Amino acid sequence: MAQVDITPDALDQFNNLPRVIRERVGKILIRLANWPEVSGAKALSGALVGWYRIRTGDYRVRFHVKEVLVTVDKIGHRKDVYEH
Repeated sequence: MAQVDITPDALDQFNNLPRVIRERVGKILIRLANWPEVSGAKALSGALVGWYRIRTGDYRVRFHVKEVLVTVDKIGHRKDVYEH
């Protein structure tokens, strides 16, 4: 089991999501506690090497993992989430 940490910025982004998307993202955050047995996670490349994302529709949850700590730093629409 991993510990899931959400940055204050990501928490604000989560709270500003539409209700339906917030519910779907909430389920993803719960699933992240089972890291590394999480389906749908994709490793990012380029400037974001070492980061991962999970998608739900047009929305993404961006996170990185250090040992048993999963840190979610960005939650949002796909057009915004890949900015470093």
